[in-house]
Amino acid sequence: MPLLRSWVDTANEANCSFPLNNLPYGVFSSGNEKPRCGVAIGDRIFDVTAAEAGGLLSADKEPLFDEPSWNKVMAEGPRAWESLRARLISILGEGSTDQASAAAHLVPLAMTRPHLPFRVAEYTDFYAGRNHATNVGTMLRGPENALPPNWLHIPIGYNGRASSVVVSGTPVRRPWGQLKGPNDAVPRFAPSARFDLELEIGAIVGMPSVHGQPVTVAEADEMIFGYVLLNDWSARDIQAWEYQPLGPFQAKATATTISPWIVTKAALEPFRVSTPQRELALLPYLQEPRPLLYDITLEVGLTPDGGKETIIARTNYAEMYYSAAQQLAHHTTSGCAMNTGDLLGSGTISGATKDSRGSLLELSWGGKEPISIADGSRSFIEDNDTITLRGSAKGKGYMIGFGDCTGRVLPAHSDLYARTDQRSG
Repeated sequence: MPLLRSWVDTANEANCSFPLNNLPYGVFSSGNEKPRCGVAIGDRIFDVTAAEAGGLLSADKEPLFDEPSWNKVMAEGPRAWESLRARLISILGEGSTDQASAAAHLVPLAMTRPHLPFRVAEYTDFYAGRNHATNVGTMLRGPENALPPNWLHIPIGYNGRASSVVVSGTPVRRPWGQLKGPNDAVPRFAPSARFDLELEIGAIVGMPSVHGQPVTVAEADEMIFGYVLLNDWSARDIQAWEYQPLGPFQAKATATTISPWIVTKAALEPFRVSTPQRELALLPYLQEPRPLLYDITLEVGLTPDGGKETIIARTNYAEMYYSAAQQLAHHTTSGCAMNTGDLLGSGTISGATKDSRGSLLELSWGGKEPISIADGSRSFIEDNDTITLRGSAKGKGYMIGFGDCTGRVLPAHSDLYARTDQRSG
């Protein structure tokens, strides 16, 4: 698909993340005004809350943008999603008869603050990248037992904390937790010393499913409203002590940062690719009816306090072994109902080469091989480091961007537990 041209000039630039082909959905505020819904176009935000109130966008039943979230739109379903996108392209496209009216509702992107673009109902994180699973398994069990016996048959996941999902730019406080090294007789309670990032893509459920009724992979794909970048912050030392036998708990509860813009499936449609070739066939209910991944290039930047950014990893969403639709379909097999606003984390996205690994755990090989950055080296995240995830799909003369997914790690609270000895035994 070629570039769709807009009367917003900056949207037509080849390096613009938000051309007319994209039109991602977000929630923003400016000055002392209340948060409201907007659509990114070029270096502007089209204020759809104001546009709807002014009659430029009309709702058939009731207002869709009278609250600071996109949940109402998501719940309307695919036909409404398609209709809204077509209307926005008409309003913002070159030669639009609505240009004069719409221009009054443009806000400079640089003058705004992002908010969570939707109300997160539930959060599920998966472990669905083969390179990541192989790397972590190799560190723990050796290469001959890297993948668990079920891994090539089932998308492994766990239910996380929706309350911990935050928007890009929100500081992340280093967590406390129980830590026990291999030579320690008993655990101690202390700040995590092996705090890490996880480069992921998040899928947002738009249409709910019915409790007790599983959905097919094709139906699951139709239920997905859009995608965000996602950093599932991980305390590796807390996780190492707590994860047996039920998996991650507090190690994954600190924060999950998402990018501020929901990129729709329609915008990503030209970039569909198939999941990787499989050495073991999936059971029929998980098989791919059509290409379900996307060609999205990804990178991770690390910036120390007062220093320069170093790009520490580059990879692609196409590396995933299971797509979001397969994960979603599997999630419903028990009869579990999926709700509007559910968020599914893809799992860490790592490539086959060292510089394409999507976590510091892999990049530093468990801390044994620190990586070089512009101002030193890192095994894990240090206090006041800023982590930035970026992603885009490259078209002919344009790209579909997500906006940065950024978080700065603040030092752990130092006075919460200082009054007592925090050693076990």
